[in-house]
Amino acid sequence: MSNGGGYNADAQPGGGYAAPPGAFPPQNAQVSPQAQQWFAMVNRDRSGKINSEELQAALINGHGQKFSDNACKRMISMFDNDASGTIDIYEFEKIYNYINQWLQVFKTYDQDGSGHIEEGELTQAFTQMGFALTPEFINFLVKKSDPNNKEVSVDQFIVLCVQVQRLTEAFRQRDTQQNGTITISFGDLLAIAIRNM
Repeated sequence: MSNGGGYNADAQPGGGYAAPPGAFPPQNAQVSPQAQQWFAMVNRDRSGKINSEELQAALINGHGQKFSDNACKRMISMFDNDASGTIDIYEFEKIYNYINQWLQVFKTYDQDGSGHIEEGELTQAFTQMGFALTPEFINFLVKKSDPNNKEVSVDQFIVLCVQVQRLTEAFRQRDTQQNGTITISFGDLLAIAIRNM
């Protein structure tokens, strides 16, 4: 679980519309042995719950650094069904599978195997995922992710893709005519932006 990767506006990595799970698992739900093993390693305080700091300590990006605090908090919030700020083993298994799906997609776009995506690779990734983003916007995303090296690590890529996905979903909900334009109030715009920060 050291790298992760890509996303589609219409599809989750590997297929299907991306939406966090919304229901608790049944009492007899089975957790894979791999997820159980990772959960035991990550759950350092043995509380039976994992917070973003514990998750961050377990994840390494392509630069050999821990995943960003932002990426870990976003992933916890996506799968934290009871809004406790922590995830249990069932929620953890969903994150475990999610990250492994991203890893496979990320590797597809990291064609040179560098552990990060450069601007050209990011452009190709978003284009293949169905996003018609301008070169200027792609350049903005890369600079936002890494102002110094101008490359996007796995955790940064996940955050960018989740943000684009959530904003796309918010846009589509408001694009009732399906014509690619919406009218939005300033308050609604702020609410969308703050939810996706």
